[in-house]
Amino acid sequence: MKTIKSIIFSCAVLATSAFFTSCDKLDLAPIDNYASGNFWNTVPQVQGYMYGMHTRMRDINFTRNFLLGEARGGTNKSGTSSVSTSLDYDRIKENNLDASNTGVSGWAGLYGYIFDSNLMIQKVEGSELQKNNKAAIDYALGQAYGIRAMYYFYLYRTFGGVPLVDKVKVMDGQVSPADLYTPRSTPKQTMDFIKADLKKSLDYFASSDLIPTGTNRCTWSKAASTMLAAEVYLWSAKVSLGDQVPAASDLDAAEGYLNTILNSSSFGMLPSFSSVFDATSTATKENKEIIFSLRYLEGEYTNGNIANFVPANANFLGSVYDGSGNLISADVLNLKNTGLLRHEYVPTLWQAYDANDTRRGATFFDFYNKDKSLKGVIWIKSLGYVNSSNVRIYCGDQVVYRYADALLLMAEVQNMKDGDVAKYINQVRARAYNSKWDPAVYGYTNSDFKTNELAILHERDLEFVNEGTRWFDVCRMKDAKNGKPLAFSSEAAYKGKPILDYTTEKHKLLWPIDITTLNSDPTLKQTPGYTDLGQETENW
Repeated sequence: MKTIKSIIFSCAVLATSAFFTSCDKLDLAPIDNYASGNFWNTVPQVQGYMYGMHTRMRDINFTRNFLLGEARGGTNKSGTSSVSTSLDYDRIKENNLDASNTGVSGWAGLYGYIFDSNLMIQKVEGSELQKNNKAAIDYALGQAYGIRAMYYFYLYRTFGGVPLVDKVKVMDGQVSPADLYTPRSTPKQTMDFIKADLKKSLDYFASSDLIPTGTNRCTWSKAASTMLAAEVYLWSAKVSLGDQVPAASDLDAAEGYLNTILNSSSFGMLPSFSSVFDATSTATKENKEIIFSLRYLEGEYTNGNIANFVPANANFLGSVYDGSGNLISADVLNLKNTGLLRHEYVPTLWQAYDANDTRRGATFFDFYNKDKSLKGVIWIKSLGYVNSSNVRIYCGDQVVYRYADALLLMAEVQNMKDGDVAKYINQVRARAYNSKWDPAVYGYTNSDFKTNELAILHERDLEFVNEGTRWFDVCRMKDAKNGKPLAFSSEAAYKGKPILDYTTEKHKLLWPIDITTLNSDPTLKQTPGYTDLGQETENW
């Protein structure tokens, strides 16, 4: 397919073993010939390549986390913002997807990153280098298989069954285009592939600690693969798709992986919600709650996408009011006129927080009309800091997995098992209310399946804003053990109606494939339910 055939590979080498102890410097050079015989011969070369894989992983965090995992989840405004800027990705945010307007194209670019893992696995697994340096190479292979599983899991949740490419077919250019054609596998084949990759990853990590001493949490680890495995098996236990139906052991497997995280002394909840996202130093980023994150640093690589979530002073100052009716004329958020505001959350999400919930003020800044009616909210959870030169630096890390996620996923497991859901919800709530925590007032009490599931979703909604989970949550979570996804529930909605209509939009739980990608490979078929534009539709 076109995305795979047109890869321009640029990864990093010549990093030392310092990669495993620091993410603070990424001074990287490209590989000119990825099939070169003088590469893949030393441990530092493999470690440097893995270092480069992490930098490339960071490059697509916006596509992966926000567009694929959150934008469709019903918490984002579309059209025009509350300060009259034009908002982006309206079609995605309103789920107006069809075969002509697919939202993303080229499989969201993920196959180029899968290529990175494929090449490393192909070059070092079973090699003399691995035999002579088993511990170091096994660890790198554990990372490569785990990262590949993560990318395929994004593809699976987005498109269902996808082409399974596990080798680099082009090494010296001696291959015809037809040799690169790869049809979509079935959903079960795709899920089985992901599970197999996770098994290989954890097998290679077998002798490793979850987070080895001296290893930063911005590098893939046994803990990251364990957390991914928990999420994969929970998804497999709850979501049926075509020939992929839950296996009897899936839920137990998810519970086992989550217990590994929850019972580890390496992880735990911080006393303060806002401190989880403190970007002032590497030490604050390396806090106990983080399982895996993508690292941003001043002077090295910052996250320009964050500017799209905050307004420019010209659109904001002098035109909005605080809750007391005072005109806001000073740069109260210290944004330093860096914003664009292309993404804004719906006010009803802010209104879902209790006034004593510390997450509300740590996640959003609320502003008002002159009559004190709520005008809008700005996401502020992970804005980095203002440096010594009085410049706003967007260097807040992108959290992929953290301890609170493990707690709330375990609550889902227990709901499926008729277990103690409240035990896990209340650990998250207790931190949220901090000194105001009163179990008698704010504590959750176990109820029926639907009530529990909605309570877990509500807690996730308040906890993980802009952490790339909301769309996946409403696709995975249900109104009964064998019921409909909460994407079809009015009780899980913030815009006055369900995210999707169950009668006419069931197919929109998955995304369509763009026509350019379909036409580049005659073996590909469109996602079920979408107008095929001359292409045959997969029959799942």
